[in-house]
Amino acid sequence: MQTTFDQGYIEINDATQNNLKHVSLRVPKYETTVFVGLSGSGKSSLVFDTIAAASRRELNETFPSFTQQYLPKFGQPHVKDIEHLPVAIVIEQQRLGKNARSTLATYTGIYSLMRLLFSRIGKPFIGYSDTFSFNLPQGMCPTCQGLGYVDDIDESKLIDPEKSLNEGAITFVSFGPNTWRWRRYATSGLFDDDKPIKDYTAEEYELLMHAPQQQLKHPGEGFPRTALYEGVVPRIRRSVIGKKEAEHHREAIAEIVTRKPCPTCYGTRLKAEVLTNHLNGYNIAEVTAMDLRHVLSFLGTITEPLATDVVRELTTKIQSLVDIGLGYLTLDRGTSSLSGGEAQRIKIAKYLTSSLVDMVYILDEPSVGLHPHDIQLIKQALTRLKDKGNTILVVEHNPAMIDFADYVVEMGPKAGQGGGTVTFTGTYPELLASDTLTGKWLRQVHQWGPERQSTGQLHLAHVTQNNLQDVSVNVPLGVMTVISGVAGSGKSSLVTALKRQLKTAYIDLAQAPVGINIRSTPATYLGILDEIRKLFSQANDRVGTSWFSYNGKGACPRCKGKGVTITNMAFMDPVVQTCELCHGQRYSDQALQYSYHDKNIAEVLQLSVSAASDFFADSPKLAAQLGNLDRVGLGYLTLAQPLTTLSGGELQRLKLAVELGKQGTVYLLDEPTAGLHLQDTARLLRLFNELVAAGNSLIIIEHNLAVIGAADWLIDVGPDAGRYGGRIQYSGTPRQAVDVATSRTGVALKQWIAQN
Repeated sequence: MQTTFDQGYIEINDATQNNLKHVSLRVPKYETTVFVGLSGSGKSSLVFDTIAAASRRELNETFPSFTQQYLPKFGQPHVKDIEHLPVAIVIEQQRLGKNARSTLATYTGIYSLMRLLFSRIGKPFIGYSDTFSFNLPQGMCPTCQGLGYVDDIDESKLIDPEKSLNEGAITFVSFGPNTWRWRRYATSGLFDDDKPIKDYTAEEYELLMHAPQQQLKHPGEGFPRTALYEGVVPRIRRSVIGKKEAEHHREAIAEIVTRKPCPTCYGTRLKAEVLTNHLNGYNIAEVTAMDLRHVLSFLGTITEPLATDVVRELTTKIQSLVDIGLGYLTLDRGTSSLSGGEAQRIKIAKYLTSSLVDMVYILDEPSVGLHPHDIQLIKQALTRLKDKGNTILVVEHNPAMIDFADYVVEMGPKAGQGGGTVTFTGTYPELLASDTLTGKWLRQVHQWGPERQSTGQLHLAHVTQNNLQDVSVNVPLGVMTVISGVAGSGKSSLVTALKRQLKTAYIDLAQAPVGINIRSTPATYLGILDEIRKLFSQANDRVGTSWFSYNGKGACPRCKGKGVTITNMAFMDPVVQTCELCHGQRYSDQALQYSYHDKNIAEVLQLSVSAASDFFADSPKLAAQLGNLDRVGLGYLTLAQPLTTLSGGELQRLKLAVELGKQGTVYLLDEPTAGLHLQDTARLLRLFNELVAAGNSLIIIEHNLAVIGAADWLIDVGPDAGRYGGRIQYSGTPRQAVDVATSRTGVALKQWIAQN
């Protein structure tokens, strides 16, 4: 019987997806291959858009056509063929959705087993498994419907009593004068629209604010014929909070809503009867409130033979999460509050307990959001996954995630149109000795930063936010300060407390959404399209600027400026084809006749930011804005690239580019090096030093050792995550942290500097 795996290869022949230039490559099976290279060099095009897309598409085609319409759609990648391709499982950095009912326990299937355990051997017997579910009527608390919280609306923040309806008395967004929502009140016939709210009778006020949905017998002129009338408070609760619209009005909702634990179930989500059932002194809510390490201890106390199988399966699932460094999470933790890095590790742990083999697991920068200590756990987990008989493909920039590769593929030599070729294949030691870009940067000497003197400091005293345990620390200003620590140690909580102390304006560049949609591009975000259209207009006898908009006169008449035509095919994938008339350029023939410096508008929008900066050298304003994007390491993006394709780190650097040039400011950044090659990290560090030299303060949450080593000051939070963290392990210069054995960052820095 054969016990070893036949060494085979995934063979890619002539891949031309995105910027790939006829790439042919053999990737070894049953090994870990790491793909490296500059951002935009073609790594994702090869690994995700070609290998993963081909595998997932072919797997979907094994299902009946009726089933296929409900499966995710993957376009046909531009590749001649791929041989010996296993089934691909892609483990991405995406967060685990925003469902308020989803917890770590429900997402992983642990809660189903826990319900089974309590229904079988918990005392007294109160019902079967469904009785313990907070998502089913049998078990959910009737007051909060199993959510664990209730929302109170502060109606004093909805109304200006000094104003009438006509003057805008309803102050909540989307209820202002002449909006469609406002008209339901102004045309209801129930109120004098010119009377200030403070002069309303108690009945009128009750009718305006709290009336349930009802048909009006004699509505006023203009009231929609079939519409129902409803008071302001129930209407906001029903049609704004908890609906898709809430995303757009997040800040406004936060102003009026106070969320508090449910007064009936005290946040447990369950009926009172369910909580009477106990197992070894604990009810199910008390067990799910434990962190995973304590749950393992609890399971170890259960000896009933009836529960042996359930306890064994629970222990296996929970142990795999603990092994990957998530032992600090509680089972009742909402999945919406988990970071992308935590979500990715949960998925890895799930596959570690799978019986399937001969798969190809594809990971996108698994080091993002992780401290060097956590990265070791990820490497161990991926090695176990490989040793079971699987192939691992990793797209990565972090040197700590490259060194465990069996095989390395480097894409390059540059980004965008200058990339798309394979510049190196071989082992990690061969990469270190090579003349490629990544090889050269991996050999760079590790150095400490300048350690400049601070110009002031912020004093944080007795902070107890989230898991911070009575923390007091001084944060220097006028220098570059890094806050480090393992994922979940309390870094973000410390920065949140710091923001409350800041008396001056600050620029918060955390990885929050930047208000983008499918049509957003670097050009629209910088607001430079009008200037570009103006230049085209001036260079072409002042022809109308709308000729240079693919949403306006200049749009291709066939695809209406989309660049593609989409044909829906009943049960099959929609057929998306490049528009035959404009060949994907989005513009009409007439619009493309006009040129500026020998390029038409479509050609200009396909320029990279770096190339566009040179192209518009005679327009100082444009060149400066594009130059700032280049300074933050985004020079490889094209002007027309959809911002929806950018990572959190890229979006953060985009925001930084817009904010450059302000002086005497505090910049707050959260892992700005996420997704950056070593060369671009060095470039970003130069920019940070320029910002400090210009009189700014930088406070950065970061795991990258090159950034930590270059900082003037280091604050290390830990030692571990959740209840096992929340303490200051070290505060001082990075250079001296190497002597502090209790600081996980200090230990990592010691190894980093010793690599010279």
